[in-house]
Amino acid sequence: MIVSKRLVALDVLRGMTISFMILVNTPGSWKYVYPPLRHAEWNGCTPTDLVFPFFLFIVGVSIFFSFKKYQVEISKTSLLKILKRTITIFLLGFLLNLFPYFDFENVRIMGVLQRIAIAYGLGAVLCLGLKQNKLLFVLGGLLLGYWALLYFTSGAELYSLEDNIIRRFDLFLLGEKHIYKGFGVPFDPEGLLSTISSVGTVIIGFLSGKLIGTRTSVIEKTKALSIYGVFLVVLGFVWGIVFPINKALWTSSYVVYAGGLAMLLLAVLIFIIDYKGYSRWSKPFVHFGTNPLFIFVFSGLYVKTISYLIKIPMDERAVEISGYTYLFEFVFSAIAGNMNGSLLFALSHIVVFWLICYFLFMKKVFIKI
Repeated sequence: MIVSKRLVALDVLRGMTISFMILVNTPGSWKYVYPPLRHAEWNGCTPTDLVFPFFLFIVGVSIFFSFKKYQVEISKTSLLKILKRTITIFLLGFLLNLFPYFDFENVRIMGVLQRIAIAYGLGAVLCLGLKQNKLLFVLGGLLLGYWALLYFTSGAELYSLEDNIIRRFDLFLLGEKHIYKGFGVPFDPEGLLSTISSVGTVIIGFLSGKLIGTRTSVIEKTKALSIYGVFLVVLGFVWGIVFPINKALWTSSYVVYAGGLAMLLLAVLIFIIDYKGYSRWSKPFVHFGTNPLFIFVFSGLYVKTISYLIKIPMDERAVEISGYTYLFEFVFSAIAGNMNGSLLFALSHIVVFWLICYFLFMKKVFIKI
């Protein structure tokens, strides 16, 4: 197990989030996915919709602990560190989108890593630059302001896919060729304007980190996280009645709801690991959690490589299928059928990527991005 100076429960939460991300991002076939492992079609929240906000929540918690040596405040050194990390993560995401064809004319500009980069950069500056009372005021203003922005700029149907300011802004600024089209129309769920509200998720994480870091008793930490977590879940659910919980728009109700659930899960992990001492079960997640961004990038490169660059000839007519499809159809589907084979495909990749993380962990190699 890693040294006690680290918040082990946070590494475990990070590792659980990364492993679940691999599970939902790497099915054998997108035709065969169980409903909880899919995103909500528009409004609503499935377990899959919690992966990204949980990761941004963890980013916020990590900001508090990683900047403790800078007295958790803005300085020239801390600002340069934030700027460097923001640029690095954004460029990694952009290069991942470019791979393997490097088609600059049609490349998607935004993405998961790009949102992490921007939310981290803006969130870190706000969290380190403002005292807690002002930070809470900014968080409230940001979430209420985002609600007002979407409400007063929506068309006849509030918060719809086709007519919302998020889509119009990204189309105007980025152009249709550079926007995600998986919704059937050009709309980027990790677009620029909706990244504003995702900063709120980082702030909630930072405040949770501060709550943990300023209390010495494990029970006090658990109780505080649980109380605030329940409050945010209820608030998000109630707010969702008038401002739907929606990951694609990253609505304010979604920020509050997902942030509350993240606090509750972290409270449970702290109680189990730090208070009860039940930690052996969590070691694989610790391994994942100590190299999270590396394994995210690696998994993305791997999937794109076997999907686009590896082709398997099937007959004399030169018909080819991708290595990804071949693995699913001729190995996993043959073993367990379509639905369970698709799930087994994803679970097997979790094991493969864990082995890589385990090797790095044992060699004490922690790749900081």
